[in-house]
Formats: sequence, structure tokens, C-alpha cells
Amino acid sequence: MAETEREYELSLGRMTKIGSELRRLCEGSATADEAASKVVRCLYEDLVDEEDGERLCTLVRLFKTHPYSRLGPELQGYTREILGEQPPFPEMKCLTLLATVGDRPEWNRREASVGHKAIPLPSEDFVGRFPMIAQLIHQFGLDTSSVIRPAPEILVDIERQRFNVFRVPDALTSPHIPAKEDFVIPFGIRSALGFGALLPSGSMFAVIMFCRFPVPEATADMFEPIALSVKLGLLPLMNESMFPG
Repeated sequence: MAETEREYELSLGRMTKIGSELRRLCEGSATADEAASKVVRCLYEDLVDEEDGERLCTLVRLFKTHPYSRLGPELQGYTREILGEQPPFPEMKCLTLLATVGDRPEWNRREASVGHKAIPLPSEDFVGRFPMIAQLIHQFGLDTSSVIRPAPEILVDIERQRFNVFRVPDALTSPHIPAKEDFVIPFGIRSALGFGALLPSGSMFAVIMFCRFPVPEATADMFEPIALSVKLGLLPLMNESMFPG
């Protein structure tokens, strides 16, 4: 097997240390933006192969659903372009990029993102246009309707659920990851991982990692406690205040 095709593995002890570090970083942050930036940076820098120290991730991003009415003018205009002729509405959830870090300079600035600054989620059918987002929601154990229109009476039950990790074992052949020619192939993306949770407000956060190694299911399962660590760390800082941009 070629070197680049070996599977990526992490020890339980290593994952426990990373989870503790993520909690500490969030607790030392003043804003959700600051905490999100620390989370993606920690994952990008600390997730290294224990055999040779090579970094797992090519790109790490953290998103949170945010109401359209709470986005700044620039991001509102951005979502309207994606919607086309479909009009936005104030409560419409938008999957908004909070933080990003990666191998290329433009992947280290949220403002430089092309196509992912804020993804509107007006309906189940519209979400289907974004296969990776639709699959992520599905693998979290959620109905799309519970993300785009969270009902207060079921929020407590959903928020307490154990969410699964989003995993794409083979990025090159998966229909859930687009941009094969522009992203997957030229940057050697072999697999993708994601984790997140629904917050008491009804919003959802999600961390998505694009990986340079195939990630086995056993390793992906270790990210469930990481999801809990990040949720507990971000929760005091997450609110529905105006998002810049």
C-alpha cells in the first residue's frame, strides 16, 4: 500500500488530551468567533499521525446555523445570491462559517471563502442542493426539518441526543463531496470527518475536517467525545447576536 493510502489512527489517550485542550481554549475565549478560531486551529495543528507526525487535516472549518435576520448586510446579500429568485425570510437558518484554517493562505480567512460564507437553508428541498450538508445532518441523526425549523417542544429531547460523527471514507468517489476537480483531486483529499450538535437555542454547530488520509470508522468514533468537549466549551459563547459581515 502506498504511504499516502495508509489509514489514520489515533490513540484514546491522545484524543482525551485534545478534548481537554479544546475545552480549555474555549473557556479562555471572550467571543464565539475567538473560540471557534481556536478550535479549528487546535484540530488542524494537534491532529497528527502518531507514526510520523504528519498532519491529518488539509482544511478545518467550523459552521453555525444563524437566522438570516441576524446576519450583517454583506452576508445577507451573499445568501440572496445563492437563493436566486427565492426570497429570504427573517427566521431562515443560514449555515454560517465562523472559523477556517488550512494549508492555503486563503483558507485561513473567513472573508476569503468562496461559496461557503453563509449557506441558506430555507427548505428541505433546497438543502438537497448541498449534498455534503444534507449528509452531515443525516449522519448527526437529525431530520433536516429539525435544523431549519426547530420546534420548541422537541428541542430538549433532540439536544440531549447522542449525535453521530459525519464521515466520508472516500472523498474521491463519494457523491456527498463535490468539487472533485477543483478541490478533492488537486489537494489530495482522501476522506472527510465532521462532528457537531444542536444547541438549546435550536441552532446547530458543525466542525468539518478534510483529511489527507483515509480515516477508519474506529478512529472516527473517537470524535464523539470531542464533539461534546467543543459543545460544552462553545455553549456559553453561542447566542443569536448579530453576525458580522
